[in-house]
Amino acid sequence: MKNIIGVVSVIHIVFVLSLGVLLLTIISIPRIIPIEAIRKIITATSNEVGNVLVWFLKATLGFVHRTKWQIEYPESISTKKWYLGMSNHSSWADIFVLLFISNYKLPLLKFFIKKELRWIPVVYLIHKTIDMPFLNRHAPDEIRKNPGLRTRDFENTKTAAQKFTRYPTTAFSFAEGTRFTDAKRALQASPFENLLKPKTGALVTALSGMPMVDELIDFTIIYKTSKRSAWDFACGEMNEAKIIVKSYEIPASIRGLDNNSAVFRNEFRIFIGSIWRKKQTLIEEKKYEIS
Repeated sequence: MKNIIGVVSVIHIVFVLSLGVLLLTIISIPRIIPIEAIRKIITATSNEVGNVLVWFLKATLGFVHRTKWQIEYPESISTKKWYLGMSNHSSWADIFVLLFISNYKLPLLKFFIKKELRWIPVVYLIHKTIDMPFLNRHAPDEIRKNPGLRTRDFENTKTAAQKFTRYPTTAFSFAEGTRFTDAKRALQASPFENLLKPKTGALVTALSGMPMVDELIDFTIIYKTSKRSAWDFACGEMNEAKIIVKSYEIPASIRGLDNNSAVFRNEFRIFIGSIWRKKQTLIEEKKYEIS
């Protein structure tokens, strides 16, 4: 029965996403017209279509998987504001979980996508139709050898983030940069038991391109099961989870700094680091007791 649920879920997801991308592609055709007012209307329409698609997947998969999610929301969140968003990351399923639990609670999440995924047709079309930007992540050694990489990537991502200003958006990044495993934690010598070290580059760049943002939304996902594969999610094996959503005001002292300065990056890194320590404590407090 589990495998049947998995096959049905995968076919359903592929069908809905394919239909959605086709519809979004048609809606986006007038983007070629260089009139900002038209592009704003298209962006708003595309976002609303995206929200409807997420709602439909949430409703149907929730029914099939019998999801049992315990969700805690802050009181102040709104679909009418702009936010930065981040989360811990342990599975491909995180993307669906985050989209589902933020649906009609926050503006549509816009993920920073690894540039290595641009060859996947659906991913590329999503990038083009609802402005989910590709992100380069260079190793420190690469940047030391070619310092211009940092500036070039910053400007490219900042330009992409500026498109978010057309319509309320949650500019989202998995701060760890990759899915958590014990092996990666050991290799990185992370001081956190359940997290990798946070990377702030994408969030810093998004904040630089979105001056109206004054709040960061942090998601903490805690699954009951130790299973983490995409197939486990499709089979409904990851249907129990606790998701804690917290809102943090970005200090005015940070927002008032020069976005291109090392001081700005360092202060923002300290800000994220303090949230990350709270997240580790939260995971320890909220984790499932497995007998």
